[in-house]
Amino acid sequence: MTKTVKDVMTPNPYTVTPQTPLQEAIKLMAEKHISGLPVVNDQGLLVGVISETDLMWQETGVETPPYIMILDSVIYLQNPARYDKEIHKALGQTVGEVMSDKPITVKPDQPLREAAQLMHDKKIRRLPVIESAQGKVIGIITSGDIIRAMASS
Repeated sequence: MTKTVKDVMTPNPYTVTPQTPLQEAIKLMAEKHISGLPVVNDQGLLVGVISETDLMWQETGVETPPYIMILDSVIYLQNPARYDKEIHKALGQTVGEVMSDKPITVKPDQPLREAAQLMHDKKIRRLPVIESAQGKVIGIITSGDIIRAMASS
């Protein structure tokens, strides 16, 4: 029998909202030893994901785009708009300002192999599991869950 996402996912994962203060999300991640959280709206629908990667901008900051100055004019050598999102993440105070807002998800009945392939292809460590009907978060599957499933086979 082929294992599905629901066979190995963690049901009812910890979640935060876009309005959650960033320090509160960081504290939750540290206390629960988790590397990312689904971000949901008031109806429990997925609107994003916040991960350790998103939080690294807080510590590292953003490098300014390369530029040259000619006669008191700044000429950017790369599109400065590309840096706007990075700057926003580095300065963000709420989860909504720092989260990744285009989360990749899986459905509970998808084969585990598909979830593993998706994580590998997208280089991500966790996937929110959503109900197909509304997009409500019902679980989360991590690379660790997949490894444990492989070990128990």
